[in-house]
Amino acid sequence: MVQSVRLSLVVILLLSACASPEADDALYIGSVEVVSPDMEDVVDPGARPEVLSEGYGWSEGPVFVSDEVGVLFSDVRGNTLHRWHPDTGTTAWLNPSGYTGEEERGGGLGSNGLTLDNAGQLVLAQHGDRRIARLESGWASPAPDFATIVDRFDGKRFNSPNDVVQGPDGGWYFTDPTYGLASPDLAELDFAGLFRVSGDGEVTVLDSTLTRPNGLAFSPDGGTLYVGNSDPARAIWMAYDIENGAVTSSRVFYDATAHVAEDMPGLPDGLKVDTDGRIWATGPGGVWVFTPDGEHLGTVRTDVQTANLAFGPDGTLYLTSHMYFARIPTQVTGMGF
Repeated sequence: MVQSVRLSLVVILLLSACASPEADDALYIGSVEVVSPDMEDVVDPGARPEVLSEGYGWSEGPVFVSDEVGVLFSDVRGNTLHRWHPDTGTTAWLNPSGYTGEEERGGGLGSNGLTLDNAGQLVLAQHGDRRIARLESGWASPAPDFATIVDRFDGKRFNSPNDVVQGPDGGWYFTDPTYGLASPDLAELDFAGLFRVSGDGEVTVLDSTLTRPNGLAFSPDGGTLYVGNSDPARAIWMAYDIENGAVTSSRVFYDATAHVAEDMPGLPDGLKVDTDGRIWATGPGGVWVFTPDGEHLGTVRTDVQTANLAFGPDGTLYLTSHMYFARIPTQVTGMGF
């Protein structure tokens, strides 16, 4: 009997030693889908997204801050910013993050898209307070102390600002769909806009025709602004030529409407650009990777709706995928590093 038990233990240990590298306590999701051989130059086809933490109502807007702070991301439904750091894992970092009012309300309460301004301060697209705001407190002692960058156009409150980026001209470019509102009837504007606000507070409508404008990012030369449209009936990415803060021309960069299906959860949402101009955009099935010419190289499949993404300085791609916060290594450098 003793020999039998010992033999069983030896067998278990041998099987454990032969297990794959992913047979540990980590949770992995999805896979890498290669459409063009060039996809293998940007991400290992054998890599898989690794879940770093889970349990969020709707994770969004990741941003790498610094080696000391780590990565921040939003839980829109939880009205909370979370911080992930390799030394401490994921912890709640700031609450409230988007709605600072006292009355109960529905809809998206928290912050959504996050970015850093040219001075390194955190800027948030706040669903709940319906504004673009800057966090005034320091990194070591975060507190819900926000300064409004912009909250109105033509005297009317925005719908629910979704994502924001600072352009090379210093202006703020942001999207303002309605789906963060408790009801569309609460909208004061009669359109969902792509906006720009200048340093002196002048607000300009760049496009009022998109039904659900969402994530946005600039090309490396600052001349093109890419914007996702999270509408299942028109699941597209747009490209806008920008000059002196104005749109000179626009075009559909890629139309993924035909790919919207139950087995490919997700819609055009957040996006980022690498230093070679490739566009990394969340969409049906996960993260789509495009060349600047619109060639689809492949997709980082995640199995769940993926809302947004952000690069770290080492090329790690951080993903906010529904209830998950995850990462996958890449072989590129994201803009800003």
